Amino acid sequence: MTPKTTLIDVGELASWPPQELLIVDCRFALADPEQGWRDYLAGHIPGAVHASLDRDLSDLSRQAEGLGRHPLPHEPAFNALLASWGWQEGMQVVCYDAAGGALAAARLWWMLRLVGVSQVAVLDGGYAAWLAAGLPVETGAAVPSPPSTPSVHYDPWQLLFDPAVLEDMNGPLIDARAAPRYRGDVEPLDRVAGHVPGALNRPFADNLGEDGRFKPAAQLREEFADLLGTNPPAAVIHMCGSGVTACHNLLAMEHAGLHGSRLYAPSWSGWVSNPARPVATD
Repeated sequence: MTPKTTLIDVGELASWPPQELLIVDCRFALADPEQGWRDYLAGHIPGAVHASLDRDLSDLSRQAEGLGRHPLPHEPAFNALLASWGWQEGMQVVCYDAAGGALAAARLWWMLRLVGVSQVAVLDGGYAAWLAAGLPVETGAAVPSPPSTPSVHYDPWQLLFDPAVLEDMNGPLIDARAAPRYRGDVEPLDRVAGHVPGALNRPFADNLGEDGRFKPAAQLREEFADLLGTNPPAAVIHMCGSGVTACHNLLAMEHAGLHGSRLYAPSWSGWVSNPARPVATD
């Protein structure tokens, strides 16, 4: 089977040899952090393990460090997570959620790429597409593969924590939040409303069609080209509220063949942790 590195559709996933797969259910609800686990137990793609955005894909104890609402876990914790799933180098990893990849399948996709795993893809259309195809589900917690012993490391070039990178940029800064939050009309989650001065707005939902699947690669490429102008894709830095939905824009660019953009992981919640930093509300 040809490795998948951005998106995979339900037909391809259903036909993949299960012994070569690691499927991760990333369903999560910000308003109820345990909802994703309950939904997983009620029904999931056969063999899938579960990842909680708060518990597994973040280290909430690091919020006081100015790293935003969903700080990355330390490397040993991420290695332990992969070990508990039985991940082995060369496995095809497939992540899915119930939000078109935005919460938090694209986050796990990005985290795995951050440690050098290329064979990882997001299920296009998510769990809803699997159900719509009439494919089987299982209930309860899946039995993971035997524990493994991974030793992976975050790529420091891709891992942007320092807010100084946003103050001296040579390319576009793209904010994935919905337009009302970007403009500063509302702010339901963070201390201050608005955006980083100079940031452009590309709501992550614009990457999806009405069917909840990603738009065709050519269409995404054309739409992002309007934001990039003459800048190369590698000059782009993404952000959102806490470093989660911005991964959706990064994934969309990669799927469109626009390679090399990066993520400011603390995002807006990290930026406004220092009241001295400027805020725009236009």
